[in-house]
Amino acid sequence: MRQELIDIGGLTYAPCRYGNSRIWFRGPRKQLDRPYVAFIGSTATYGKFVAEPFPALVEDALRRPCVNLGCVNGGIDAFVNDPQIMDICRAADTTIVQIMGANNLSNRFYSVHPRRNDRFLRASTILHAIYAEVDFSEFSFTPHLLCHLFEMSAERFDIVVHELRQAWVARMQSMLGQIGPQSVLLWFSADPLNNAGWSAQPKHLQADPLFITAAMVDKLRPLVRSVIAVQPSQAALAQGTDGMCFPVSQQDAAAQMLGVRCHEEAAAAVVHALRKG
Repeated sequence: MRQELIDIGGLTYAPCRYGNSRIWFRGPRKQLDRPYVAFIGSTATYGKFVAEPFPALVEDALRRPCVNLGCVNGGIDAFVNDPQIMDICRAADTTIVQIMGANNLSNRFYSVHPRRNDRFLRASTILHAIYAEVDFSEFSFTPHLLCHLFEMSAERFDIVVHELRQAWVARMQSMLGQIGPQSVLLWFSADPLNNAGWSAQPKHLQADPLFITAAMVDKLRPLVRSVIAVQPSQAALAQGTDGMCFPVSQQDAAAQMLGVRCHEEAAAAVVHALRKG
């Protein structure tokens, strides 16, 4: 098993697997034979470049095992199509589901890798028809694809966004239905959870989670115990990469992620919600 190591500060992710799942998660591997809280989500849940991401901080505060099932650049497809992970979440006392973007999932327009959901596989005949002038063989990752489609035609791109949002709601309903009513949704983002148009966001296509609105989340409320919205404070965001562990070559990537204090605020919000029941 290849160990992912950060060469600054000796941070190790100790990758591990659970059961028959083919996804590598952040370790150390947890025992599942006593009550636990499960966390599923993307890069923020995994805690890339962060020694103690919010699932670990929640575990320390509650003194209960917390299983980190975060997946770097993961989307809904990585989880909803993995029976082992769905079984682990269903058996948990509570499953915290980080709200992930609508860009990294298969839909009527394009397909993504079943586990590495940011990897673009192929465009459908429908997308070929909408963007007849585009050579889709040039793209390997969804961010590059979506940026190019937007640059080609903002008007046609709205059709793509609508499809992604529809697919996201349907896929989330499927996943939450498998997990059960003990799940909790977590919005963890520098941007507020609202109904503003995605193009009005300062980061445009860099927003995370991308294309998600409060109205979309509202459609999921009947399926979950609660929704926790964490928008880190300006003080936390201003901390930037302080306390994070990364090689110099990853400085720009680390700067795009939520830092140590942001994780502390997310953990505090989750702990408060779980203690309230």
